[in-house]
Amino acid sequence: MVKIIHYISKLKLKLTAFNRNFGQKLKWCKHGFIARGGQIIDATLVPAPRQHNSRGEKGLIKQGAMPADWKPAKRRQKDTDATWTKKHGKSHFGYKLSISIDKKHKIIRRIETDTASTHDSQHFDNVFDTSNTSRDVYADRGYPSEEREAWLKENGFRNQIQRKGKRNKLLSECQQRRNKRIAKTRARVEHVFGAIEQMGGKLLRTIGQARANFAMTMVAACYNLKRLVYFEETGIRAL
Repeated sequence: MVKIIHYISKLKLKLTAFNRNFGQKLKWCKHGFIARGGQIIDATLVPAPRQHNSRGEKGLIKQGAMPADWKPAKRRQKDTDATWTKKHGKSHFGYKLSISIDKKHKIIRRIETDTASTHDSQHFDNVFDTSNTSRDVYADRGYPSEEREAWLKENGFRNQIQRKGKRNKLLSECQQRRNKRIAKTRARVEHVFGAIEQMGGKLLRTIGQARANFAMTMVAACYNLKRLVYFEETGIRAL
């Protein structure tokens, strides 16, 4: 395990291009499993080991500095890249994995990795898959914006992003029914995150964003391979 971690730390991979064309890298088209039925975009938090730092140390880390009294051995055990965020009133420390899957096969087509504090919507453009044969785009209430809706309409995509109510403007009954209809399809991406969690991919044991990015990318790749094995074993063929 030590040798593996050492090897990963030495890798200088340019993951950006790989991540943004993730589904194509495994040559799904060769097997006939092209992206169909529309795309579903979502993100999940990937926890990392929590750091026990003093208030002064936290202040220095936020400024991009390193406490002077940390010895090299201690620095190697401190994750200064992972960030905190709140979700449903609970604090979370770690990173974020954003994905785009196709509705038909539930294959991960594109991914983006980042720290936990990055808002889900900031990854929308990077994981957007233009190769899907359907123009439907599904996402939850964290993604809607007037600019995004205008862009989707202008480029011929069907906006299936759930509406979000405001403090002084609640959703109408029609909008609530629309959200409920979209949720039934959007739930398919939760199946993917559930499968990744069963594989042990929802908890990082690495230090630093570079290793975290690599680990999350490999977990997503393993999920896709497992999906392909399932298709082969059950005799599912692409249409």
